[in-house]
Amino acid sequence: MPSAPHAPDIAAKPTRILHLEDSRVDHTLVKFALQRAQLPCELDLVDTLEDFQRHLSEQVYDLVLADYHLPGFTGLDAWQTMRAQGRDLPFVILSGAIGEEAAVEALHLGVSDYLLKDNMPRLAHVIRRALEVSAARRAKARADAALAESRHRLAELAEHLQVSIEHERADIAREIHDDIGGALAAVKLDLAWLSRRTLDEDMRQHLDTALEMLQHALGASQRIMMNLRPPILDQGLVAAVQWLGASFERRTGIRVAVRASSERIEVPREVQLVAYRTAQEALTNVAKHASEASAVDIDLSDREGVLTLEVSDNGPGMSAEARRKAKSFGLLGLSERASKVDGWLDVSSSSAGTSIILSVPLDGGAATHSDPEENHS
Repeated sequence: MPSAPHAPDIAAKPTRILHLEDSRVDHTLVKFALQRAQLPCELDLVDTLEDFQRHLSEQVYDLVLADYHLPGFTGLDAWQTMRAQGRDLPFVILSGAIGEEAAVEALHLGVSDYLLKDNMPRLAHVIRRALEVSAARRAKARADAALAESRHRLAELAEHLQVSIEHERADIAREIHDDIGGALAAVKLDLAWLSRRTLDEDMRQHLDTALEMLQHALGASQRIMMNLRPPILDQGLVAAVQWLGASFERRTGIRVAVRASSERIEVPREVQLVAYRTAQEALTNVAKHASEASAVDIDLSDREGVLTLEVSDNGPGMSAEARRKAKSFGLLGLSERASKVDGWLDVSSSSAGTSIILSVPLDGGAATHSDPEENHS
């Protein structure tokens, strides 16, 4: 179990305290109380707001100890002056009389603690506690900043990996089309030529079987190429999603209905790719996890300046545990994709089915993003 953050090592060096107090007697009592408690410290006494401000700007302190009632101002005025200078020091109010309402207000604003002067023996304890809490708060702030930086770097890495994946998909699709597809087409022509010219029945039968297998290989290569980088995207998002739904229906037998707000929805290329991949991943999830489903509905709309893609199935639903699985990166990847075009992803699931909804504002900065496939082609 990690240990709690420590306060400054007050045994190793004196605690530097700026004491805002208009009574020399009370200042002496403070020094005496801290000496009796064996709290090594150095106290600088100021009694005006101007001196207080000057000392804060010229010296380094570990803590501020302030009276509440001062000539012409209060301890809260001093606290606000300190914060206005950008200083975040533990601030303890030590007062002869401070009402409960004023004390609550001070703590609510961020003052570390308060103590009545007639309880001076507890002063060292209050100061130590204020220093510990301040050290813990600073440590938490550093940890939060480090965590935020780590999340930012992970998001950048995820974006880089996603762009690299799209580049690789585009490259592989071109290689399949140019090399494998071209070679298979040439072999098919040669086999067809041989089949037309042979008189041997057994030979012709073998050639016809080879042609069937070759046709199957050509179809498989085209299907793989389409999944990697579908040329149908050049015909627009609606056409691409309709093709995706029709292909899924033929492959699985699950009915797919695609509805769009218009025949052609114009969106930036990067948004188009995010929407297409979201629909593709949603249908893949149906095939994997909702095989009992008999129908899938895909709704595509650009109304009110927002692109909305909703993929819903009537399967048994997805449990919360399944969505939180350690290796369940599909939906997480979709969320990252959506955020990169200033959009967001919502997933809802019940016993009546699962819905995955992508929303992307079209009047923001989404259009400024570049398309990794387009840039690499």
